[in-house]
Amino acid sequence: MTQPTPGAAPRRFPSDFLWGAATSSYQIEGAVGEDGRGPSIWDTFARRPGAVVNGENGDVAIDHYHRSADDVKLMAGLGLNAYRFSVAWPRIQPTGSGAVNQAGLDFYKRLTDQLRDAGIAPALTLYHWDLPQPLQDAGGWPNRDTAHRFAEYAGIVAEALGDRVDLWITLNESWCAAYLGHLSGEHAPGVKDPAQALASVHTLNLAHGLGAAAVREKAGAAARIAISHNLQVNRAHTDAPDDRAAKTRLDLVNNEILLQPQLNGVYPEGLFEATARFTDWSFVRTGDLEIINAPLDAMGLNYYSTATVRAGEDPDRDPFQPTLVEGVARVRPEGEYTEMGWLVEPRGLTDLLLDIHRRRPGLPLYITENGAAFDDTVAADGRVHDDRRTAYLHAHLDAVGRALDAGANVKGYFAWSLFDNFEWSYGYGKRFGIVHVDYDTQVRTVKDSGRWYSQVASSGELPPLA
Repeated sequence: MTQPTPGAAPRRFPSDFLWGAATSSYQIEGAVGEDGRGPSIWDTFARRPGAVVNGENGDVAIDHYHRSADDVKLMAGLGLNAYRFSVAWPRIQPTGSGAVNQAGLDFYKRLTDQLRDAGIAPALTLYHWDLPQPLQDAGGWPNRDTAHRFAEYAGIVAEALGDRVDLWITLNESWCAAYLGHLSGEHAPGVKDPAQALASVHTLNLAHGLGAAAVREKAGAAARIAISHNLQVNRAHTDAPDDRAAKTRLDLVNNEILLQPQLNGVYPEGLFEATARFTDWSFVRTGDLEIINAPLDAMGLNYYSTATVRAGEDPDRDPFQPTLVEGVARVRPEGEYTEMGWLVEPRGLTDLLLDIHRRRPGLPLYITENGAAFDDTVAADGRVHDDRRTAYLHAHLDAVGRALDAGANVKGYFAWSLFDNFEWSYGYGKRFGIVHVDYDTQVRTVKDSGRWYSQVASSGELPPLA
């Protein structure tokens, strides 16, 4: 990976650029049985034998629910001017519908007040995978009624927090909720059914549109609405027509199935034919696409890696990379990989930003997640010397700068993650944080990468790359 060049001029980011970090409720909050919170699908899934490494769960996580005031002080000390977090739906509506749990709303009122008092802009994600278990029992995301329940919940949160939130993000990574949750079964609720996965995609698309409308109704027309996608940056292994066609097929079911309804109000050409062996798409009703095509004030992009694919079969496919199309195999290029087995390729972030810029020129874009898992340890001097993460963040921020140079309207960057936390099916074994957490004592230690990121955020300047 390239390194900074001593003595060269730094890259200057726009003065209104947001420098933030991101988390999600189930990964950090803990307190799963306190103050009226109901069970989520992740509470249930984590108790399924073999579902999570070492049988771990988010019952305590990093205890952010009880430590939010100190955690906000830590953010302020790092010089962050934005924080992306998610609301736990089961804290607001323990059964997923009906009565509101005021204690849950009060927690997020306190949190957003703490953030604003510290000069930190709240970016609120309404759904980051912790669906209330009673809604799963009623059919979950394959059931279109869940979209209407989501809109009800979104309206409740918007009415309570509408004067406190700078950016409303409806959904985080619909791809994961649909495909990891309902195709590979690696995430909650642990279903392996292509038909349910595709139905989930549509319900999630519909939930985005209905949720956006509900937020605007309750928080006012000034509410800024976004959605966060983990769009795949797929590359063909060669220029051979078969390899390029494999890439196109993968893009269709992973990216276009989300982007085209949301940006253009249509499902992409060829999608229904490509997936006809799984479903007849009869769950799409008249008027749905108009709802899904809700006006967007911004788009969030979560970026970690790229994928190289070729024509062929892949019997050893990673279960965390499920696909609905045949004849696509993954190739492992030479290069540096993180502890997740993900290729480090900063150029893919520039490519992704410019792709969305071409589709929707001028649309404000936020990097709502970007980071890397490495094997971090606290050294004898009490510090965490995570040089590889610092280099990763440096290279990817430079990639953001390159997209800005090319005209993309990038408005902010949120490092993933602020803290080491519960990393879903991997339990606590993968550390993404710029702040180390001792899971036994809950002691927070800012890593060297966090110190470096603090300097960049405070100055708005990135030291140059070689």
